[in-house]
Amino acid sequence: MNRTRTVERLGVTGGDRQTVSHAGTHLLGELADRVGLTSAYSAAIPWAGERAFGHDRGRLLAQVAVMLAAGGRCVADMAALRDQPDVFGEVASAPTIWRAFDQIDDTVLDGLRAARAQARATVWAAGATPEQVVLDVDASLVEIHSERKQGATPHFKRGFGFHPMFCFLDASGEALAGVFRAGNAAANSGADQLAVVVMAIAQLPAEQQRGHQRGDDPDAVVHPILVRADSAGAVRFFIDGLVARNCRFSIR
Repeated sequence: MNRTRTVERLGVTGGDRQTVSHAGTHLLGELADRVGLTSAYSAAIPWAGERAFGHDRGRLLAQVAVMLAAGGRCVADMAALRDQPDVFGEVASAPTIWRAFDQIDDTVLDGLRAARAQARATVWAAGATPEQVVLDVDASLVEIHSERKQGATPHFKRGFGFHPMFCFLDASGEALAGVFRAGNAAANSGADQLAVVVMAIAQLPAEQQRGHQRGDDPDAVVHPILVRADSAGAVRFFIDGLVARNCRFSIR
């Protein structure tokens, strides 16, 4: 059992009556391992003290990502992976997972973002580069049923919860960047919209980023970036920030 892999290696046979639950989920974990995401996550989270973590943090975080991609919504849903040790190996307990997230500070978070960017560059170099980079910016309401959750507040649709801002890659639908915000945060915050775009650009391979830093010469752009937003994006600060980074934009 490899402690630095998201999943265990499996053999596929024909004619057997045994089945594996969440087989597609296993493939997702295998991809994370092969593109180096799991090992890069591990390197981004140093351990302190005389003993290493009982559960490798890179493996733990990658397994949580696999669980979420499979439709899970909370730490308790990790039981679906934990119940199949021959497929997913050792899966940390809920308290261990909570402690792992609690130990992530800004420095570690920057390392995890760099790990994601590195893995994405590997995938794109293997042939997954989209024909055009189109970034979609939007805020989303997340309903919460407990007033004790930090940052949860009433929002403009008369619900209660959070109002994070996201930036998605249109070609794959993946969330490149996100900013956690209280429920009463404004949907048309130009600062938050620009922040997720800047974070999303940092997730792209170096060639796609070229010419898209603030103040870069427009002639330095190798791959154009189109940023799309709804009417909430009609904010001068946001648009000026896109122009300064040589990004095209569509506000509708």
